Amino acid sequence: MTAAPSATVAARAAVLRSRTLPFRVEDVVLDGPGTGEVLVRVAGTGLCHTDLLPRTDRLAIALPLIAGHEGAGTVLATGTGVTGVAAGDHVVMSFDSCGTCRACLAARPANCSTFFPRNLTGRRPDGTGTARDAGGGEVSAHWFGQSSFATHAVVPARALVPVSGELPLDLLGPLGCGFQTGAGAIVNSLAVRAGSSVVVAGTGAVGLAAVMAARAVGATVIVAVDVRPARRKLAEELGATHTLDGHADGLTEQILEITGGADHAVDTTGLPPVITALVRSLHSHGSCGLVGVQHGDLTVDPLLIAAGRTVKGIIEGDAVPRLFVPHLITLWQQGRFPFDRLVRRYPLDEIDRAERDVASGEVVKAVLIPS
Repeated sequence: MTAAPSATVAARAAVLRSRTLPFRVEDVVLDGPGTGEVLVRVAGTGLCHTDLLPRTDRLAIALPLIAGHEGAGTVLATGTGVTGVAAGDHVVMSFDSCGTCRACLAARPANCSTFFPRNLTGRRPDGTGTARDAGGGEVSAHWFGQSSFATHAVVPARALVPVSGELPLDLLGPLGCGFQTGAGAIVNSLAVRAGSSVVVAGTGAVGLAAVMAARAVGATVIVAVDVRPARRKLAEELGATHTLDGHADGLTEQILEITGGADHAVDTTGLPPVITALVRSLHSHGSCGLVGVQHGDLTVDPLLIAAGRTVKGIIEGDAVPRLFVPHLITLWQQGRFPFDRLVRRYPLDEIDRAERDVASGEVVKAVLIPS
């Protein structure tokens, strides 16, 4: 039996009111869950680089905003029409999708026709999805359908992944985005097979998840590229067979020397010169996946593409979260996907310290714990 939703929900949330000022933890009031929605008490939520997009002017994001999109928690109440989860269930929160467009029906929810308005504006496509602050002002509260930098979140039920109550719930949120994206790029998007060679450029949370997934599927050559020696060392510990300094000259030539022409590459840097080097380092039928938004125009020699190479954009690792997140949990339980090594916990009140530590590279994945 599910609990009846309340009309409003009092919460504490980290609110971003300006692109240049720190987050401010304050009291807000959320509307209770509506049709197809669920109220979740947040146990922990990852801080992802995408949560810093509202600090830029690249997207039409409505400030003030409660960000956060790597949450996990406990279901407190459900709205009408919800099936599959009930009060008391432990869940990981992932991205929102419509569930009815061609992409969703083809089990490609990250390519949902309304993915961007649902996830990257801070509100629902119809403009609703707000909280109210102490003065009654509107605060956008639908970032990736969850806005989980808060003690509570109202989330579409289709975005939830039920998990066992025996798991460390506060640790699991990043599986719903960052770790899912990196691992999914390997397993789903590029379909890396045992014996393959893989190059991963950028060893943040997404890149290291790709390294771990490549090892888990049996890739025999895994090259990690990063400018930071500490990250290259960590990549080796997590499965990279070779590491390269991203600042060194001749990146393409170094990769070719190691691989003889890589089967696959994953770029998480968004830097066009790095992407170009990766594409050049592929063998004639190799594939390169691009995660995130590129920093400027990308120019690729058309002869490289004409020879058979593939370059593709990747969103959320082309994952179906209800299938893929449990798969990652199983790999973790088997010791084959040790994502917990990348996590450092912070109280929600210390979100600004967490943001600084992530930006500096001191921490791979910060997880915020609401009080």
